[in-house]
Amino acid sequence: MDLDKDVKYIKGVGPNRVQLLNKIGIFTLKDLITYYPRTYQDRSKPKNIGECLNGEEVLIEAIVCGKVIDNRLKGKTMQKLIVRDETASCTMMWFNQSYLKNRFQVGEKYKFYGKITNNFGKLTMMSPVFDEKEKNFNTGKIIPLYPLTYQLSQNVLRKIMESGLLEVDKKLQETLPKYLLEQYNLMGINEAIKHIHFPTDFDDFNKARKRLVFEELLSTQLALLELKNSYLNDDIGIEFDKNVKMSDVINKLPFKLTKAQLKVLEEIDKNMEAKTSMNRLLQGDVGSGKTVVAMCAAYKAVKCGYQVAIMAPTAILASQHLENFKKILEELNINCELLISGISKKKKEDLLERLANGDIDILIGTHAIIEENVKFKKLGLVVTDEQHRFGVKQRTKIAQKGENPDVLVMTATPIPRTLALILYGDLDISIIDELPPNRKKVETFAVQKSMTNRINAFIEKQIQEQRQAYVVCPLVEENEELDLKSVEVLYETYKKEVFPQYRVCYIHGKMRPKEKEEIMEQFKAGEIDILISTTVIEVGVDVPNANIMVIENAERFGLAALHQLRGRVGRGDFQSYCVLKYEGKGETVRERMKVMCSTNDGFVISEKDLELRGSGDFFGTMQHGLPEFKIANLFEDMPILKSVQIVAQKILDDDHKLEKEENLLLKQLIKDKFMDRIEI
Repeated sequence: MDLDKDVKYIKGVGPNRVQLLNKIGIFTLKDLITYYPRTYQDRSKPKNIGECLNGEEVLIEAIVCGKVIDNRLKGKTMQKLIVRDETASCTMMWFNQSYLKNRFQVGEKYKFYGKITNNFGKLTMMSPVFDEKEKNFNTGKIIPLYPLTYQLSQNVLRKIMESGLLEVDKKLQETLPKYLLEQYNLMGINEAIKHIHFPTDFDDFNKARKRLVFEELLSTQLALLELKNSYLNDDIGIEFDKNVKMSDVINKLPFKLTKAQLKVLEEIDKNMEAKTSMNRLLQGDVGSGKTVVAMCAAYKAVKCGYQVAIMAPTAILASQHLENFKKILEELNINCELLISGISKKKKEDLLERLANGDIDILIGTHAIIEENVKFKKLGLVVTDEQHRFGVKQRTKIAQKGENPDVLVMTATPIPRTLALILYGDLDISIIDELPPNRKKVETFAVQKSMTNRINAFIEKQIQEQRQAYVVCPLVEENEELDLKSVEVLYETYKKEVFPQYRVCYIHGKMRPKEKEEIMEQFKAGEIDILISTTVIEVGVDVPNANIMVIENAERFGLAALHQLRGRVGRGDFQSYCVLKYEGKGETVRERMKVMCSTNDGFVISEKDLELRGSGDFFGTMQHGLPEFKIANLFEDMPILKSVQIVAQKILDDDHKLEKEENLLLKQLIKDKFMDRIEI
């Protein structure tokens, strides 16, 4: 059985559907069977019509009382069917389903599943799914509901899933050792895969889910601990000189550091002076002053005779770091240079030569730093900024340019501490949990789309006062399914209709990097009044004069992303504002908007985000260089996670290279899952 078999050869797929499946990340048979349902509907137990509550989704078994009545309504057709059981009657209603006319036999019993509406005792069910009495395709069981894409229906995906499961039925190789299955009373892999998609009851589902979550979290923990152990088992790291004091640079700063910054610097200082290499994660909210902490650490490394590499995710951010570093460190005779892909060949050759000679103390750059021809004379400290843009592998790659240099990873994505221990299990953690005293709170308002005119008037008032505005929207091009205004459409509206008198420009991820940087530079220089953008501005440039951020369709973003975006304003001396325009009246949407308006604390927001959305999209692969969790929800599964951490540690204490016969399956599992991300 070939799990890598192309999904187009699975029964029911074919050339048209294969593209839809590819869209949702299903390319192989393995992708298909591990594409887990997002939720389930219990259509297994029928209820009497007379006991149904208004708004309840239920299964009823009822007798058809008469023929389907076909009504025409404003160009649509409506089909009505009256059914009854011993307790009451109910009207079934469908739109534009004329084929149902001859579908039902009067006097026969059918099963219907849908949402009941009770209007003053008159019961109706809109667009129910149904089965004949003896059949169980749409009803009579627990039905999985999958995340979908436009034009792919639940029924079609379910049929394809059934075909895929038939191919692997009882043939999957076990991925967990026997001793773990027995000790933790876990279901075998074949049963688990079958029951996660089509459980016979919720007890089966819970057992299947427990097994798959356990496996997913265990493999992640083992991989990260392996990584951490490989650091610890490396040769001794650099022992930086105790006599070189960070206070020399701290005293030169034009502002006072916060208590949190000083505490973190103390931890870093101790690390740098120790015999083992530093591998530390520095977490701090947007604007908490992580860069200055990196600067102090870099100063110590240079004054101890070493070079420093600082890697940023974009050229514009790298240039911003260079500007900030030069301001402070040039006076202290420290030579900082910039390496980005756009520089001329001659300039690059000269720079690489000076770097290899040791004439450059601090090299700041983008991915260009990872290239093979970039050689340091004596690399002692590596700082990667905005870690979620780099994978674990890239971090390791740059560290290999020196002999066990210290590594500092900075992220502005506040992650609840329990999770940080998991996602960055290979690093020690420092947190800057307070903002500098001069930072003004960004006033945040959540408003419905109907307030658009008032918001536009507010933007105009700010621009008249010489300020600038960001407008963020979620998609680059029109998408039929989501029907959201794209950047281009919004740009046309703002430029031609709303603000023809102002300089409006747009930026999105599909532009060439050079183009994006030019636009951001113009915005920074005050040559653009309103910048319409996708989330490409999320990790970004300081534009102190931009004090208003409007986020379209805010309900489409996670709280963590909204918080990151909001952090782009409030960087100058002016009161700043973030306006969240949202649609929908759902409880979760309102709750999320409320959180954003009530707090500016990224850690509070990240806890709430996790609680409201689960971890699936909270931590996309992009955020930590690890594969995305397909089934584990770190908020719900905290108890499993805690036991898994203990298990992982025990296993590695006993067999740190997973070489024992009983652990070979685990070694293979990690290899399969983290293939190109972690060297194991």
